[in-house]
Amino acid sequence: MAPQGVRSLSALARISKVLGALLVCASTAQAGDPPPPARVVSINLCTDQLALQLAAPGQIVSLSAVARDAQVSPLAEAAMAYPVNHGSAEEVFRLQPDLVLASAYTSPVTVGLLRRLGLRVEQFPPEDSFDDIRANTRRMGELLGQPDVAERLIAGFGASLAEIPPAHRKVTAVIYGPNGFASAGTGLPDALLRAAGLTNAANDVLAFSGTLALEKLVMLAPEMIITPTPYPGASRAEELLRHPALAGRAGAGLAGNEWACGTVMVARAVARLAAAREALE
Repeated sequence: MAPQGVRSLSALARISKVLGALLVCASTAQAGDPPPPARVVSINLCTDQLALQLAAPGQIVSLSAVARDAQVSPLAEAAMAYPVNHGSAEEVFRLQPDLVLASAYTSPVTVGLLRRLGLRVEQFPPEDSFDDIRANTRRMGELLGQPDVAERLIAGFGASLAEIPPAHRKVTAVIYGPNGFASAGTGLPDALLRAAGLTNAANDVLAFSGTLALEKLVMLAPEMIITPTPYPGASRAEELLRHPALAGRAGAGLAGNEWACGTVMVARAVARLAAAREALE
């Protein structure tokens, strides 16, 4: 039989080994990824769309009220299943979320107050390119613990764009909205046109998006004038789009919910614009 001192040293060695193993396990657990948020609140239309595409069942607690507006929200029907909020800090705090999704342009007062109240707020910049769409989709997937779902969406987006037939000749187009607002310069509208095989004629007279007088539009003579789906009822801002000078010109509607936000769903808008372009070739 080993002396008592030897036995004590042996026992101490075993205990030290066990404690060491426990410390390794603890440090490993701390170094691992945190669990996905269980209560997610979105207070922006575009983060609504990303969350609806990527969140696990039961993960979304509330979406912005605009998520139910089919005029700008492509997932308005799916949004009907969730409670809505109007983006106030008081309203959001009562929901006790562990993650709040907001835009880079969400009121800094609201964002600051929510953070001072101890809530985690993640803000997303607007998407100005298809690469931005991929980046925001990937980031949302990581935040919600759904990276594989995000990668599948991104892969499907790429596959959809790859199916767009190339243009056989230069076809000019202008995205023309209420009050004569035209999209020009770099940005998501221009990316949509280029992906559809169209050339943005507004770039010839505008350095960036802004008002394009009807007379200048007529002089540009684009082959395609792309106008948004009008809101129900009458609107003086939209009256310009029904001006006789535009009558008979080839046009293509572009529903606001197809590109109000930069998500992988803009591939549908690209496909519709490409089909309209092919009809002119």
